[in-house]
Parts: sequence; structure tokens; C-alpha cells
Amino acid sequence: MPWINIPKVEGESSRQAHADLPEGTYERELGREGFYGPATQMYHKHPPTSWSKVEGPLKPRAFDTKKIKRKRDGPWNASLLFSNQSIKIRMLDMVNAMDYLVRNADGDELIFIHQGAGELFCDYGHLSFSAGDYLMLPRGTLWRMEPSEPIWGLMIEASNDSFRLPEKGLVSHQAIFDPAILDAPAIDDAFMSQQTDSEWQVFVKRRNALSIISYPFNPLDAVGWHGTLMPVRLNWRDIRPLMSHRYHVPPSAHSTFISSRFVVCTFVPRPFETDPNVLNVPFFHSNDDYDELIFYHQGQFFSRDHIYPGMMTLHPSGITHGPHPKALRNAEKKRGTMTDEVAVMIDTRDALEVSEQACEIEWPGYVDTWK
Repeated sequence: MPWINIPKVEGESSRQAHADLPEGTYERELGREGFYGPATQMYHKHPPTSWSKVEGPLKPRAFDTKKIKRKRDGPWNASLLFSNQSIKIRMLDMVNAMDYLVRNADGDELIFIHQGAGELFCDYGHLSFSAGDYLMLPRGTLWRMEPSEPIWGLMIEASNDSFRLPEKGLVSHQAIFDPAILDAPAIDDAFMSQQTDSEWQVFVKRRNALSIISYPFNPLDAVGWHGTLMPVRLNWRDIRPLMSHRYHVPPSAHSTFISSRFVVCTFVPRPFETDPNVLNVPFFHSNDDYDELIFYHQGQFFSRDHIYPGMMTLHPSGITHGPHPKALRNAEKKRGTMTDEVAVMIDTRDALEVSEQACEIEWPGYVDTWK
């Protein structure tokens, strides 16, 4: 169904979004379809997040993953923090090499390595990884890891779905990152040397239940392959963000992987806007179609206070969110400098369920940080 599209201007307003705000006002964007749909900019006398109290399930929430009871075990024992019918978000904690294989028959798996390094062995070959890497494993891929440093990572399952690259439209297929930078596993000496005739077990997850398949040999015994379906590796350092010195681009411009019911964005260091008449902090917005979950990997997130690497924030659909008061006060000091942040944002079309494990590591004072 098409949107009702009747552009109008009412009262004291800016002629362009995020620029030349009426003096003494705070802009709030009401948007649909995760910044892709119709939007209206409101101009308020007070910051829309200057609440005195928030009660009920829509309050902004923060979680400290460093406080999770560490299991030091494999992927199917990873701590489940958030989920809905389209996504499962876990924290992977691994020290020892896997002497078994796993296969996710429920959906693609995207692993962001927050800490650690090691070797990935899968159907397609061998691939080294380190902190800051995304590893995308297509549904049905057999794989295991050998950590060289303890692994602490974010696991994002596209339940019964696939990860794809976003459409890049006017800025070309090579924008943000050139697909040629994606690395695939190799049939190399390391891969061939692990093809032994000893007993191996495969733990297959389907409909969240595990089946065990035993082999008298290592089933990672491929000698070659060709095709367009494969795991890939992408490091955040290879992402070249879209920027504008005269316009604050929305989070959707930082989309890295997409699925049918959610999108994964990556915030990486970039210059602040230099035009004195434009916003250089995220605008307040009421995005009423998506929950917003952010995992903080590195640096200091410039629009958030008291948030450090390893923490996560959840802003449910239905409540306005935006920069903290300190970010607003310091906005002019930042102009012309660089952001110092690396973060993974997951916007989900369907409301996220918060697990008991997540509740155990919640920081309840987060909602009051806008006061």
C-alpha cells in the first residue's frame, strides 16, 4: 500500500532536515521503514528525551556483557541474550579448540569477533580471523574454530533466512566497502593437513534441537569447490563510511549486512560534520518500525554517556531516543574532529525478547542518563 505523501510545512521550521534548525529548538524525526520511508522533522522547545521517569517495557535499556557468567565453551552453549522469530543474538565464549564440528540448519550465522583470534575450518577451507572481523557462515555450513587467543564474539543468527549485502544505489556497488575486499576460505595446506581418518562428531542445530552425526573421518574433506555460495570475512577497518560535511547521514547509510526482517550496521571512525549550521550528533528520532540494539566494540560512543566497550543498549520501537545531554553540550567542540567509535547496530523489524541471562547483566540506571 502506498504511503500518503502530501508535503507540508507548519509553523516555525527548517527548510532542510538536520540543518539550520530554528534557534533554541531540538529536531526530532518521525520516520518509517528504518529511515527508508516517509519522515517528518519536528522542532521542539525541549529535548524529546528530557523525561523525569519512564515506566514499562519501552524504557531504554543497557547491558554489560563483561558480566556474563563465562562458559568457555562452543557455539551451541553461547549465551542467548535477545531473540525473536527472525533473529537470535548470542555471545560466543571460546578458549579451547573445537574437536568437533557444528552446523546451523536454522539460518545463516554472522559472528563479530570482539576479542581474540584464531583459525576457522569449514566445508570451504581454512580462514584466519582476528578482533574486528565479521565471519558470515551460510546456513548448513560445517565449521569449527581453533582459537589462538580467547574468543569473545557476537553471534547473530538469521533464523530461517540469509544475510545479503545492501543495495548501494547512487553511490555505486563499491561504496562503503568493495565486495572484492571480502575474503573466502582457502583449500590450503592447513586445511588439507587436518583431513584425518579419526572419529569426528557433527552437532547440527535444527529448530533449536541438536542432532549428533558421527563419522569415521573428518567430513571437512573437500579438495576443491566453485560457486557463489560461501563464507566471507570482513574487517571493520576495511569499511569506508559514507560521509557528508554538510549533512548528518542516518544510520541506514552504515548498513553492512541485511536480512528480510533486520539489518546490521557498522559505525566506524569518521570526521564530524564541519558546517556550523548542521547537526553533528545523531538527531532525536521516533522510529516506530524497528527495535534498535547496539553492541559497543571499541572507543567512546560520542552520543552515549557511561557506555563502554562490551556493553549493549536496547532502544525499543515506540519511544524517542537520541543523544545524551553531554553529547549535545559538547557538539560544537567536536566539529571538525573525528569520532572515536566502533559499534555494531542491529535494527529488528520484530520486537526483541530479552532473555533471563540478559536481565542478569542489565544496568538499570541507563534510562536516567538523559536527565
